[in-house]
Amino acid sequence: MKEKAKKPVSRNIEENIAYLKPELGVGKSFDVIQLNVEYAERNMTLFFIDGLVKDDILHLLMKFLTNIKKEQLEPDVLHSLVKTYIPYVEVELTDDLDKAIDTVLAGPTALVVDGIEKIILIDARTYPVRGPEEPDIEKVVRGSRDGFVETIVFNTALTRRRIRDRTLRMEYLQVGRRSKTDVVVCYIEDIADPDMVKELKESIEKIDTDGLPMAEKTIEEFIAGNQWNPYPKVRYTERPDTAAVHLYEGHVCIIVDGSPSVMITPVTYWHHVQHAEEYRNRPVVGAYLRLVRHIAVWSSLFLLPMWYLFAIDPGLLPDQLKFIGPNDPGKVPLLFQFLLAEMGIDILRMAAIHTPSSLATALGLVAALMIGQVAVEVGLFTNEVILYLSVAAIGTFATPSYELSLANRMVRIGLLILTAIFHVYGFVVGIVLFIILLTRMNSFGVPYFWPFIPFNYRALRDIIIRAPIPLKNRRPRILDPKDPDR
Repeated sequence: MKEKAKKPVSRNIEENIAYLKPELGVGKSFDVIQLNVEYAERNMTLFFIDGLVKDDILHLLMKFLTNIKKEQLEPDVLHSLVKTYIPYVEVELTDDLDKAIDTVLAGPTALVVDGIEKIILIDARTYPVRGPEEPDIEKVVRGSRDGFVETIVFNTALTRRRIRDRTLRMEYLQVGRRSKTDVVVCYIEDIADPDMVKELKESIEKIDTDGLPMAEKTIEEFIAGNQWNPYPKVRYTERPDTAAVHLYEGHVCIIVDGSPSVMITPVTYWHHVQHAEEYRNRPVVGAYLRLVRHIAVWSSLFLLPMWYLFAIDPGLLPDQLKFIGPNDPGKVPLLFQFLLAEMGIDILRMAAIHTPSSLATALGLVAALMIGQVAVEVGLFTNEVILYLSVAAIGTFATPSYELSLANRMVRIGLLILTAIFHVYGFVVGIVLFIILLTRMNSFGVPYFWPFIPFNYRALRDIIIRAPIPLKNRRPRILDPKDPDR
């Protein structure tokens, strides 16, 4: 991204105002305020955004400045103002007018003083925020109820509350030529691989775009690459405890202002099928929940194509399993029944998102009538299609990662089509292609299907079985952590 030439601050306040006023849009935008004042017999001007400044702090600062006498600022006006008479924690100086403009648009207040070649930036800003609350898609029966919000400072504070390590780093970046979106790269310096941190920071700094309309999702598409692959190369979380666990393992988190979702990098396929609920129960119960969750995820992928294969080729079934398959295939081909039902579920999901909560019950009744007994009676679907599609849909919704569940759904549809065209060969080749797709992927240098491929027995055992925390004394080797011991 090309850097603009610096526009120096002049000693003449009128020259500075003449540049700042049109660039900030004073007079054109009602919320951009220019306040001309005079303190200690010296002309000063305040520039700030109405709604992003704390009124009480600004009034307090103006009250202090009102009581200053001219002789109190001599001989060094700037030093006296910043060190003595502006009683605020976050005060910064700049000699670049363009930087002052960008800073004001982000919320802080700019104080321009006549006769000084620097602008005083006072970070007395506030944002419209909502309080931390439990995320809808990562709920637990027991555990913390706070979640990330849309304000980056709140999110960094929620993370620091759980990690008081002196090497926890929150490195600040700005992305977007016009949006100037605040981005924080978060990691524990004594644990995370420095090469991985450097690669991520360089990838973010290379982003050259007007803005980040979709916040962290836009950043993912720039830094993850291979946009046509449906599988997510980062994991999103709205839980501070989940982010903290991954930071302790050696991962790097990316926090974007304006989004309650924090990106965790790098990740494997198996990171997307783990849930905090497994660690909020006893190890045996957690291991059972993880096993059930894995069965649900794999059922959502392979159950429908496998049943469809047996339905179109009953000779593959042994005599004991001859009951599998439709008694009456119906008037609509089975493949079209599945595809129609898949699209129906997606339409219902989208409708549920856009439906007010007061009408959710009515939507549920309509859905039950559309994809229920009436659809079976008119011959649109068979009972077996409804049954197995319901099991697959439940497995999809049981997948902790929303992005992974959508990717698995696309793979399931692809397997159905291959099985319909090539029967057994299509089913087998589809599974092989699925495994090849995952094994060829990597997330910032980490193999996506690790520890299955490349194989690592200990890591694979920890993925399949939820081991007790005291026995998990090693960090994932694939992350190349500086401190491998927990």
